[in-house]
Amino acid sequence: MAEYTCLVVEDSPMMRQLLVFALNRLKCVRVVEADDGVDGLRKLAATKFDIVITDINMPIMDGLKLVKRIRSDAVHKDVPIVIITTEGAAEDRQRALMLGANAYITKPIQAPHVISKVKDLLKIE
Repeated sequence: MAEYTCLVVEDSPMMRQLLVFALNRLKCVRVVEADDGVDGLRKLAATKFDIVITDINMPIMDGLKLVKRIRSDAVHKDVPIVIITTEGAAEDRQRALMLGANAYITKPIQAPHVISKVKDLLKIE
């Protein structure tokens, strides 16, 4: 039975599938998918998540706006947020962490790296 719920917000179906596939290796984590920031917010309004993984570059609402919204939401303000993006520049990383992201992973992603980051943030042995 899953003890943790993870929201994956990613507009690329292939990348989302890759993340879900990686996270499904963690038996104690249930994954919910959202295809953009607005969809992510809708899911966050309906469910309490233990961790959020989001892309930055998405249509409608980007990942940074989503981070800002999550941090101003009483229910989810302390939820760990992992940014996954193609933006490798130091200032992008800085901005994401300043807004409240807990981790920043650049694409192409390595499944073991994502898994270990999620395990760290959720304190899973």
